[in-house]
Amino acid sequence: MSETQPAEPHPERTTAGVGPWPGGRDAWPDEECYDPELLEHGDTRNVIDRYRYWRMDAIVADLDAHRHPFHVAIENWQHDMNIGSIVRSANAFAADTVHIVGRRRWNKRGAMVTDRYQHVEHREDVVALTAWARREEIPIIAIDNVPGCVPMETFAWPERCVMLFGQEGPGLTAEAIAAAEAVVEITQYGSTRSINASAAAAVAMHSWVQQHSPLRPR
Repeated sequence: MSETQPAEPHPERTTAGVGPWPGGRDAWPDEECYDPELLEHGDTRNVIDRYRYWRMDAIVADLDAHRHPFHVAIENWQHDMNIGSIVRSANAFAADTVHIVGRRRWNKRGAMVTDRYQHVEHREDVVALTAWARREEIPIIAIDNVPGCVPMETFAWPERCVMLFGQEGPGLTAEAIAAAEAVVEITQYGSTRSINASAAAAVAMHSWVQQHSPLRPR
């Protein structure tokens, strides 16, 4: 790295971090979830206030206690930058697991290190994903705007399901559509035919949350 080129900021650091725990070591909490290094030096990670100063494994364990029972699956045949953003949204909506279908490697930049807190698994192809879903008795719901799809606004999400998304541009493969028990579209009211894949995923997850999450405000 040249002297004139500044180092990139750590992807998990934010401007909304907190400094060392007030009051010094004598005031530190004694619960095991807290990280002594963060208590001493401050916590600049992109985490909600509840998890400030917590160890990473403690955060994952706490998330595991209340993750939602929906899964997210993404076909990965191209170098799609949206995959990382979808993982980030899956973390925000407390999805159970994200399944990368196809190529094992994916661009993690958009995830903003949320993959450290979100369960991410690899499925070799749609056949492998379908076999896993059948074993678990979880229906696959495809999200795409193809003939015969159901408007998301009228769709009753299964409480346990796999939301299957395609690549930006080509959408889902014919094989993926055939594996789904239902195909759902996001109704659009402007001139464009489609919206960004990561935006579509966030809309779908929020739609599920509105119908099923016991955590949503009422």
